[in-house]
Amino acid sequence: MPVKTIAPVRRSAISVQLLTQFGLDHGLSLDLCLHATDLNWQILGEPGAEVDAEQELQLVRNLVRHLGHRPGIGLLAGRRYPLNVYGIWSFALLSCRTGREAAHLGLRYLDLTYAFHGMRLEEYAEETHLLFDDSAVPEDLRSFLLERDLAGMLCVQRVLTEQPHVLKRIDLRLAEPADTRLYEQELGFLPRFAQADNRLVIDNHWLDRPLPGANPQMVALCEAQCQELLDKRRHRGGLAGQIRTLLLSRPGQLPTMEQIAANLHMSSRTLRRRLDSEGSSFRQLLEEVRQALAEELLATGGLTLEEIAERLSYGEVSNFIHAFKRWKGVAPRQFQRGALN
Repeated sequence: MPVKTIAPVRRSAISVQLLTQFGLDHGLSLDLCLHATDLNWQILGEPGAEVDAEQELQLVRNLVRHLGHRPGIGLLAGRRYPLNVYGIWSFALLSCRTGREAAHLGLRYLDLTYAFHGMRLEEYAEETHLLFDDSAVPEDLRSFLLERDLAGMLCVQRVLTEQPHVLKRIDLRLAEPADTRLYEQELGFLPRFAQADNRLVIDNHWLDRPLPGANPQMVALCEAQCQELLDKRRHRGGLAGQIRTLLLSRPGQLPTMEQIAANLHMSSRTLRRRLDSEGSSFRQLLEEVRQALAEELLATGGLTLEEIAERLSYGEVSNFIHAFKRWKGVAPRQFQRGALN
C-alpha cells in the first residue's frame, strides 16, 4: 500500500480546535496557540470549518515551542482524539467486518484523519505491523507529531478491539528520553527507542476478529461519502482554499473579487484565470461561504432577515431569500424554525 505524504489537502478544523484547547489547558494564551496561523475562533467556529495542513503545522510548532520540553507530551494531545472526531471515516471503520478490513479501509482514506505521517501495513503469518513514515514531517515537529499520531491511532485500536492494550511491541525512531514515565503511563509499556522504523506490532487474531457493527451496505455507503469528501477537500486546496479562508475571515464585510485579488497580490484577471484552471470560480466560492454563514446566522436566531442579508452583502433581502431557497429548497424562516426546534 502506498505511503501517504503531506499534501495540500484541506482538513477539518476539529484537530486545530482540539490542539488549541490542549494549549489553553496547559497555560498558553489563545494568541500564543494561533500565532502566525491566520486563524481565529470566529473561523474555527464556522460549521464544517476547514483549514490547510500548513495552518495546523504552525499551531503544532507553537505548542512545541512552548510545551515540547516534556517527553511524551504529544501522547497527551493524541489522547484527545477519540474515534468519533473523524466523522464519516469513523462510521466506515465501525461498519467493517473485521479489524483488518477496517485497517485497509482506514489507510485508503487516511487524508480524512489528522495524521501527518504516511502509514502502511506489513502483514506476516502471525502478526501485522503498522509503519509510520515521518519522511514528510517537518524535522522540528517529528517528536510531538509522532507521539500525537501514535496516541490517536491507539484510540482507534482500542475501540475496534474493545481492549485497552493489545500491541505486542512499539518501535520508535526517537532517541530514548531521560524521563519515560509518560510513555509507560499512556502506552502501558515502554517502547523500543532508537529503532530503524516507527512501527506498531499486533497479533493477527486481534485484527481478524469480527466487529460487532459489521454492515457491508453501510461500509459501501460510508466509503462513497469518504471519497466524495476527500475529492471536495482536494478541490478546495490551492488558490480556491485561500480565497474561501479570506471570505470567511470577514463576515459582514465580504470582500469583492478585486479586493481579494489585491490581497493576494495579483490582478482580478489572473485570479479568475487561476480559479478556472482549478475548476472553480469566485462566484462559486462566494456562494459557498454565504450559504455556510446564512445557515449559522439563522440557527443562532436573534437577527432579522434584513440584518442577515446585509451581513452577507446582499443589496435586497429578496435577493437573499431567493438565493437561500435555491440552496436549501425552503425559505429562510422555515429553515430557521427547524434549526431552532
